[in-house]
Amino acid sequence: MLHPIAIHCALLFSLLILCDAQSGPIIQLRLAGEKRKHYEGRVEVFYNGEWGTVCDDDFSIYAAQVVCRELGFMDAESWSPSAKYGRGEGRIWLDNVHCTGGEKSLAQCESNGFGVSDCKHSEDVGVVCNQKRIPGYKLIRNQANNDESMTVQVEDVRIRATYSHRKRIPITEGFLEVKDGGKWRQICDIEWTAMNSKVICGMYGFPGEKRINIRPYKLLAKRRKKNYWGSSVNCTGNEAHVSDCKLGREIELKGNSTCGKGMPVVVSCVPGRAFAPSISAGFRKAYRVEQPLVRLRGGAMIGEGRVEVLKNGEWGTVCDDNWNIQAATVVCRELGFGSAKEALTGGRMGQGIGPVHMNEVQCSGFEKSLTECHFNRESVGCSHEEDAAVKCNVPAMGFNSRLRLSGGRNPYEGRVEVLAERNGSLVWGSVCSDSWGTMEAMVVCRQLGLGFASQAFQETWYWHGEASADAVVMSGLRCSGTELTLDQCLHHGKHILCPKGGGHFAAGVSCTQTAPDLVLNAQVVEQTTYLEDRPMYTLQCAHEEKCLSKTADKVDPTTSYRRLLRFSSQIHNNGLSDFRPRAAHHSWIWHECHRHYHSMEVFTHYDLLSLNGTKVAEGHKASFCLEDTYCDEGIQKRYECANFGAQGITVGCWDTYRHDIDCQWIDITDVKPGDYIFQVVINPNYEVAESDYSNNMMKCRSRYDGQRIWTYNCRIGGSFSSDADHTFPGLLTNQLSHR
Repeated sequence: MLHPIAIHCALLFSLLILCDAQSGPIIQLRLAGEKRKHYEGRVEVFYNGEWGTVCDDDFSIYAAQVVCRELGFMDAESWSPSAKYGRGEGRIWLDNVHCTGGEKSLAQCESNGFGVSDCKHSEDVGVVCNQKRIPGYKLIRNQANNDESMTVQVEDVRIRATYSHRKRIPITEGFLEVKDGGKWRQICDIEWTAMNSKVICGMYGFPGEKRINIRPYKLLAKRRKKNYWGSSVNCTGNEAHVSDCKLGREIELKGNSTCGKGMPVVVSCVPGRAFAPSISAGFRKAYRVEQPLVRLRGGAMIGEGRVEVLKNGEWGTVCDDNWNIQAATVVCRELGFGSAKEALTGGRMGQGIGPVHMNEVQCSGFEKSLTECHFNRESVGCSHEEDAAVKCNVPAMGFNSRLRLSGGRNPYEGRVEVLAERNGSLVWGSVCSDSWGTMEAMVVCRQLGLGFASQAFQETWYWHGEASADAVVMSGLRCSGTELTLDQCLHHGKHILCPKGGGHFAAGVSCTQTAPDLVLNAQVVEQTTYLEDRPMYTLQCAHEEKCLSKTADKVDPTTSYRRLLRFSSQIHNNGLSDFRPRAAHHSWIWHECHRHYHSMEVFTHYDLLSLNGTKVAEGHKASFCLEDTYCDEGIQKRYECANFGAQGITVGCWDTYRHDIDCQWIDITDVKPGDYIFQVVINPNYEVAESDYSNNMMKCRSRYDGQRIWTYNCRIGGSFSSDADHTFPGLLTNQLSHR
């Protein structure tokens, strides 16, 4: 009895399709579709001279593994049904595919047979592959490769700097080499274009390329042994990765050592402002953004975050409808980074506030700003659950090589140790924990690529590092939160001052990939503000908690009264993890008047300021309890103050302090009539890490005539351009970081 594949091959013999009983028909695979990176997409099969798709019926992770390995990737991460990457065209070549995972080609897996399917293109399957390439993988050219869509597929790409440039950080210039067949090879420059260089620079975190003096490289190339890659590259310039570029014609090489009258490709890139060393004249022409109309918020690392756009003086978000890698790359280059690694949808970097300014964005990839792309100004149906975000390529700066965590239970926590120069040699040492806090811990976690800080520890006796690292090499640290490295923070330099030493009291951190993000509802504050005159004898609890002005200590409590500016506050958690108090349950304070525990000493500051910023009155709640008062539909409450329960604010929930609750006020008894600024700051001492501190402040204009008060024009600090920090988009703003 003949093998089924052999029968199938015999039937196709007249079509001259080469096959055998072991391998099945010869096919070619590719990944295609919308909103994708080079290692993911809709699975398409080239068979019988025609490209077609694969149905998702019975598809499995084992089939995805076969597809990814056939395309030269190490493995598969996942697969997606129902045309996640868009509907394909043409035939549906395979249906009911059953693979064991060990097949060398999708053609070897059991199926209904080529072209036998009852599916529609709404069932086209997609895969996500592991980004690592199979060592020695070599693309086989066959009839499918004559198609225009043939893309560059190599194991790795690098810019190899000359000896004189290797000490520069970042490396922006050098010979371009690709790893193919396990060996590094050069590319012949005969058909190389500036658009190709632009794509390469974007991959390495640079927003643009520049012309270069080629003469020194010609002399160097003559002395070097060359091993050329056998193909040319054809990029249009809007690709996010060289793997998205088309493979050009094969180059005829003489003994694999020459390419006609050409030489190896040399690439020179322009670094963004944040990465351009000022010590070298060669970097003075860094890519600069004078007044960006786009910023990133909510990202743990530099070069990633929720995309926000400035329009009519107000920051708003971008809806993720049609959001793709081209639009994301425009954003990244606009902000001085390279091309985009990912175009994220579904509020993956947290939800923004304010309006949704752009919808259905379509970019060619050549625009200088996202605002130059075509888009729909109407955002009907778009909510902040659909906020678009990006992850950009950034230059390799080697930041994490001078810092490490030691003694922790996992790679995300431990004692902070710094590589510092002492007596002419480099040694690892600890960081003094005096003044160590959340902001400093945030910089450490970012520098190590570990996300946000969840805890900043001032005692680390339970984490034993190397004995040689007990010596303190850094003290007096004060970080604003915008720094890329701990070295950029203010510190004592070589003059170490740390009374307790660095043994038990060395600084430590715990890092996390997600963080909460608290935002005050400004509209609720504006709509609920009013004045109330309360007799002192009814304010006993509030007086105990020091919620009144200091003059209340000197008045007769039986006859006097206090004038209170009252309002409700509704604080949402728009982040990606729950907001929990820093203090553990055992250290919470029981308050007899209110009959519940207070979990945070200071959670919110309420202030009334003069127009020049001088504080004229304040409301200070000595402690707070945190709970889920209300939640978005479908989200379960997790925290409550009653019955001594756990405290916090769940993602998608909010804690409401009504206007009639004790201490939900500012005591303005001693304030004269006039115009003022009413200010609220959440988490003012940064006791708990958040993904975005720029939206923790709200300011309103207030007019007090001695009897009534008007509160109007309430704005969240980070939502208007006057309060925005343009220096490091996506990081913490300077406005709230000075303590």
